[in-house]
Amino acid sequence: MTLFIHELKRNLKVLLIWSVCVGLACSCCLLLFEGIQDSMEGMADMYAELGAFSAALGMDRLSVATLKGYYAAEIALIFAVGGAMFAAMTGSVMLSKEEEGHTAEFLNTLPLGRSYIVFWKYAAMAVLIFAFNIICILGILLGFAGAGEMLPKKEFAVFHGAQLLMHLEVGSVCYLFSAVSKRKQIGAALGFSILLYIMDIMCRILPDIENLKYVTPYYFSNATDIFISGYADRRLVFISILVIMLSAGFSVIVYRKRNLSA
Repeated sequence: MTLFIHELKRNLKVLLIWSVCVGLACSCCLLLFEGIQDSMEGMADMYAELGAFSAALGMDRLSVATLKGYYAAEIALIFAVGGAMFAAMTGSVMLSKEEEGHTAEFLNTLPLGRSYIVFWKYAAMAVLIFAFNIICILGILLGFAGAGEMLPKKEFAVFHGAQLLMHLEVGSVCYLFSAVSKRKQIGAALGFSILLYIMDIMCRILPDIENLKYVTPYYFSNATDIFISGYADRRLVFISILVIMLSAGFSVIVYRKRNLSA
Protein backbone atom coordinates (compact mmCIF):
# COMPACT_ATOMS: atom_id res chain seq x y z
CA MET A 1 0.00 0.00 0.00
CA THR A 2 2.93 2.36 0.69
CA LEU A 3 4.16 1.87 -2.87
CA PHE A 4 0.63 2.53 -4.18
CA ILE A 5 0.36 5.84 -2.30
CA HIS A 6 3.88 6.82 -3.38
CA GLU A 7 3.00 6.31 -7.06
CA LEU A 8 -0.19 8.34 -6.71
CA LYS A 9 1.71 11.24 -5.15
CA ARG A 10 4.49 10.98 -7.71
CA ASN A 11 2.04 11.20 -10.62
CA LEU A 12 -0.37 13.73 -9.11
CA LYS A 13 1.08 16.73 -10.97
CA VAL A 14 0.92 14.97 -14.35
CA LEU A 15 -2.63 13.81 -13.62
CA LEU A 16 -3.80 17.33 -12.81
CA ILE A 17 -2.12 18.86 -15.88
CA TRP A 18 -3.58 16.32 -18.32
CA SER A 19 -7.05 16.10 -16.79
CA VAL A 20 -7.49 19.86 -16.40
CA CYS A 21 -6.24 20.53 -19.95
CA VAL A 22 -8.44 17.87 -21.57
CA GLY A 23 -11.45 18.62 -19.35
CA LEU A 24 -11.12 22.37 -19.97
CA ALA A 25 -10.82 21.87 -23.72
CA CYS A 26 -14.00 19.76 -23.74
CA SER A 27 -15.85 22.24 -21.53
CA CYS A 28 -14.85 25.24 -23.67
CA CYS A 29 -15.96 23.45 -26.85
CA LEU A 30 -19.37 22.84 -25.27
CA LEU A 31 -19.70 26.51 -24.31
CA LEU A 32 -18.96 27.46 -27.92
CA PHE A 33 -21.78 25.31 -29.32
CA GLU A 34 -24.62 27.77 -28.78
CA GLY A 35 -22.72 30.56 -30.54
CA ILE A 36 -21.70 28.49 -33.56
CA GLN A 37 -24.79 26.28 -33.89
CA ASP A 38 -26.11 28.17 -36.91
CA SER A 39 -22.83 27.95 -38.77
CA MET A 40 -22.59 24.23 -37.93
CA GLU A 41 -25.59 23.57 -40.19
CA GLY A 42 -23.47 24.48 -43.18
CA MET A 43 -20.66 22.32 -41.84
CA ALA A 44 -23.10 19.42 -41.48
CA ASP A 45 -23.82 19.65 -45.22
CA MET A 46 -20.10 19.68 -45.93
CA TYR A 47 -19.56 16.59 -43.76
CA ALA A 48 -22.38 14.81 -45.62
CA GLU A 49 -20.48 15.24 -48.90
CA LEU A 50 -17.28 13.59 -47.66
CA GLY A 51 -18.44 10.09 -48.54
CA ALA A 52 -16.50 7.31 -46.81
CA PHE A 53 -14.72 9.77 -44.53
CA SER A 54 -18.09 11.06 -43.36
CA ALA A 55 -19.13 7.48 -42.60
CA ALA A 56 -15.90 6.93 -40.66
CA LEU A 57 -16.65 9.93 -38.47
CA GLY A 58 -20.28 8.88 -38.12
CA MET A 59 -21.52 12.14 -39.58
CA ASP A 60 -23.70 10.28 -42.07
CA ARG A 61 -25.80 9.19 -39.07
CA LEU A 62 -25.57 12.19 -36.74
CA SER A 63 -25.71 15.85 -37.71
CA VAL A 64 -22.91 17.97 -36.34
CA ALA A 65 -25.48 20.78 -36.04
CA THR A 66 -27.12 18.90 -33.13
CA LEU A 67 -25.62 18.64 -29.64
CA LYS A 68 -25.25 14.86 -30.02
CA GLY A 69 -23.46 15.15 -33.34
CA TYR A 70 -21.28 18.02 -32.16
CA TYR A 71 -20.30 16.10 -29.03
CA ALA A 72 -19.48 12.97 -31.04
CA ALA A 73 -17.46 14.81 -33.68
CA GLU A 74 -15.57 17.29 -31.53
CA ILE A 75 -15.64 16.72 -27.78
CA ALA A 76 -15.65 12.92 -27.73
CA LEU A 77 -12.61 12.89 -30.01
CA ILE A 78 -10.66 15.24 -27.74
CA PHE A 79 -11.58 13.16 -24.70
CA ALA A 80 -10.87 9.79 -26.31
CA VAL A 81 -7.49 10.64 -27.81
CA GLY A 82 -6.38 12.77 -24.86
CA GLY A 83 -7.35 10.05 -22.39
CA ALA A 84 -5.66 7.31 -24.41
CA MET A 85 -2.45 9.35 -24.59
CA PHE A 86 -2.51 9.94 -20.84
CA ALA A 87 -3.16 6.25 -20.16
CA ALA A 88 -0.39 5.18 -22.56
CA MET A 89 2.12 7.57 -21.04
CA THR A 90 1.22 6.58 -17.48
CA GLY A 91 1.38 2.86 -18.15
CA SER A 92 4.62 3.01 -20.13
CA VAL A 93 6.69 4.49 -17.30
CA MET A 94 5.39 2.68 -14.22
CA LEU A 95 7.99 -0.12 -14.14
CA SER A 96 10.68 0.95 -16.61
CA LYS A 97 11.37 4.22 -14.77
CA GLU A 98 12.90 2.22 -11.92
CA GLU A 99 15.64 0.81 -14.15
CA GLU A 100 16.17 4.04 -16.06
CA GLY A 101 16.39 5.99 -12.80
CA HIS A 102 18.70 3.34 -11.27
CA THR A 103 16.28 2.74 -8.38
CA ALA A 104 15.35 -0.84 -9.34
CA GLU A 105 18.14 -2.32 -7.20
CA PHE A 106 16.96 -0.43 -4.11
CA LEU A 107 13.28 -1.22 -4.70
CA ASN A 108 13.93 -4.93 -5.16
CA THR A 109 16.06 -5.24 -2.03
CA LEU A 110 13.00 -4.37 0.05
CA PRO A 111 10.99 -7.33 1.43
CA LEU A 112 8.20 -6.79 -1.08
CA GLY A 113 8.57 -9.26 -3.94
CA ARG A 114 8.22 -8.45 -7.62
CA SER A 115 4.59 -9.56 -7.80
CA TYR A 116 3.78 -7.08 -5.02
CA ILE A 117 5.55 -4.29 -6.93
CA VAL A 118 3.78 -5.05 -10.20
CA PHE A 119 0.38 -5.32 -8.52
CA TRP A 120 0.48 -2.04 -6.61
CA LYS A 121 2.02 -0.09 -9.47
CA TYR A 122 -0.70 -1.43 -11.76
CA ALA A 123 -3.34 -0.48 -9.18
CA ALA A 124 -1.89 3.05 -9.03
CA MET A 125 -2.04 3.31 -12.83
CA ALA A 126 -5.68 2.18 -12.85
CA VAL A 127 -6.64 4.71 -10.17
CA LEU A 128 -4.85 7.51 -12.05
CA ILE A 129 -6.77 6.66 -15.23
CA PHE A 130 -10.03 6.53 -13.29
CA ALA A 131 -9.27 9.89 -11.66
CA PHE A 132 -8.47 11.38 -15.07
CA ASN A 133 -11.87 10.29 -16.36
CA ILE A 134 -13.72 11.65 -13.31
CA ILE A 135 -12.02 15.05 -13.44
CA CYS A 136 -12.66 15.40 -17.17
CA ILE A 137 -16.31 14.37 -16.80
CA LEU A 138 -16.77 17.01 -14.10
CA GLY A 139 -15.37 19.59 -16.51
CA ILE A 140 -17.69 18.36 -19.26
CA LEU A 141 -20.71 18.55 -16.94
CA LEU A 142 -19.78 22.15 -16.12
CA GLY A 143 -19.71 22.81 -19.85
CA PHE A 144 -23.19 21.32 -20.26
CA ALA A 145 -24.42 23.46 -17.36
CA GLY A 146 -23.01 26.58 -19.01
CA ALA A 147 -24.50 25.63 -22.38
CA GLY A 148 -27.90 24.96 -20.81
CA GLU A 149 -28.24 21.57 -22.55
CA MET A 150 -27.45 17.96 -21.68
CA LEU A 151 -27.13 14.70 -23.57
CA PRO A 152 -29.40 11.74 -22.66
CA LYS A 153 -28.07 10.32 -19.40
CA LYS A 154 -28.01 6.70 -20.52
CA GLU A 155 -25.96 7.29 -23.68
CA PHE A 156 -23.66 9.68 -21.83
CA ALA A 157 -23.01 7.11 -19.09
CA VAL A 158 -22.47 4.24 -21.54
CA PHE A 159 -20.08 6.31 -23.66
CA HIS A 160 -17.93 7.35 -20.72
CA GLY A 161 -17.99 3.83 -19.27
CA ALA A 162 -16.70 2.53 -22.61
CA GLN A 163 -14.08 5.28 -22.65
CA LEU A 164 -12.84 4.29 -19.21
CA LEU A 165 -12.50 0.68 -20.37
CA MET A 166 -10.70 1.81 -23.53
CA HIS A 167 -8.24 3.93 -21.54
CA LEU A 168 -7.60 1.02 -19.17
CA GLU A 169 -6.88 -1.26 -22.12
CA VAL A 170 -4.39 1.16 -23.67
CA GLY A 171 -2.78 1.74 -20.28
CA SER A 172 -2.56 -2.00 -19.59
CA VAL A 173 -0.86 -2.80 -22.90
CA CYS A 174 1.63 0.03 -22.34
CA TYR A 175 2.16 -1.24 -18.79
CA LEU A 176 3.24 -4.55 -20.35
CA PHE A 177 5.65 -2.56 -22.56
CA SER A 178 7.01 -1.04 -19.36
CA ALA A 179 7.53 -4.47 -17.83
CA VAL A 180 9.76 -5.62 -20.71
CA SER A 181 11.70 -2.39 -21.25
CA LYS A 182 14.72 -0.96 -19.45
CA ARG A 183 13.89 2.58 -20.56
CA LYS A 184 10.77 4.72 -20.48
CA GLN A 185 9.13 4.41 -23.90
CA ILE A 186 6.89 7.48 -23.71
CA GLY A 187 7.19 8.37 -27.39
CA ALA A 188 6.40 4.83 -28.50
CA ALA A 189 3.44 4.67 -26.11
CA LEU A 190 1.98 7.94 -27.38
CA GLY A 191 2.50 6.77 -30.95
CA PHE A 192 0.77 3.49 -30.10
CA SER A 193 -2.30 5.33 -28.79
CA ILE A 194 -2.50 7.41 -31.97
CA LEU A 195 -1.97 4.34 -34.16
CA LEU A 196 -4.99 2.66 -32.56
CA TYR A 197 -7.10 5.70 -33.46
CA ILE A 198 -5.85 5.64 -37.07
CA MET A 199 -6.70 1.93 -37.23
CA ASP A 200 -10.25 2.75 -36.12
CA ILE A 201 -10.64 5.34 -38.88
CA MET A 202 -9.12 3.07 -41.53
CA CYS A 203 -11.25 0.01 -40.73
CA ARG A 204 -14.37 2.17 -40.98
CA ILE A 205 -13.35 3.50 -44.40
CA LEU A 206 -11.94 0.30 -45.94
CA PRO A 207 -14.16 -2.81 -45.73
CA ASP A 208 -11.19 -5.09 -46.51
CA ILE A 209 -9.58 -4.32 -43.15
CA GLU A 210 -12.80 -4.21 -41.12
CA ASN A 211 -11.43 -6.90 -38.78
CA LEU A 212 -9.11 -4.28 -37.29
CA LYS A 213 -12.10 -3.36 -35.13
CA TYR A 214 -11.16 -6.36 -32.97
CA VAL A 215 -7.73 -4.82 -32.40
CA THR A 216 -8.45 -1.17 -31.68
CA PRO A 217 -10.47 -0.26 -28.56
CA TYR A 218 -11.51 3.01 -30.17
CA TYR A 219 -14.06 1.04 -32.21
CA PHE A 220 -16.33 -0.19 -29.41
CA SER A 221 -16.04 3.12 -27.52
CA ASN A 222 -17.00 5.26 -30.52
CA ALA A 223 -19.38 8.05 -29.50
CA THR A 224 -21.54 7.99 -32.63
CA ASP A 225 -22.17 4.25 -32.42
CA ILE A 226 -23.12 4.48 -28.75
CA PHE A 227 -25.33 7.58 -29.15
CA ILE A 228 -27.28 5.87 -31.94
CA SER A 229 -27.57 2.32 -30.54
CA GLY A 230 -27.48 3.16 -26.83
CA TYR A 231 -24.89 0.48 -26.03
CA ALA A 232 -21.33 -0.67 -26.78
CA ASP A 233 -20.64 -3.87 -28.74
CA ARG A 234 -20.54 -6.63 -26.10
CA ARG A 235 -18.13 -8.83 -28.05
CA LEU A 236 -15.60 -6.03 -28.33
CA VAL A 237 -16.09 -5.09 -24.68
CA PHE A 238 -15.30 -8.71 -23.74
CA ILE A 239 -12.17 -8.63 -25.91
CA SER A 240 -11.09 -5.40 -24.21
CA ILE A 241 -11.52 -6.92 -20.73
CA LEU A 242 -9.57 -9.99 -21.88
CA VAL A 243 -6.71 -7.82 -23.20
CA ILE A 244 -6.59 -5.95 -19.88
CA MET A 245 -6.41 -9.18 -17.89
CA LEU A 246 -3.79 -10.76 -20.18
CA SER A 247 -1.64 -7.61 -20.20
CA ALA A 248 -1.71 -7.42 -16.40
CA GLY A 249 -0.98 -11.14 -16.06
CA PHE A 250 1.91 -11.16 -18.54
CA SER A 251 3.35 -8.07 -16.85
CA VAL A 252 3.70 -10.06 -13.63
CA ILE A 253 5.19 -13.09 -15.41
CA VAL A 254 7.69 -11.09 -17.47
CA TYR A 255 8.81 -8.79 -14.67
CA ARG A 256 9.38 -11.68 -12.26
CA LYS A 257 11.69 -13.46 -14.74
CA ARG A 258 13.65 -10.45 -15.99
CA ASN A 259 17.22 -9.65 -15.01
CA LEU A 260 16.88 -6.07 -13.84
CA SER A 261 19.73 -3.63 -14.33
CA ALA A 262 20.87 -1.61 -11.36
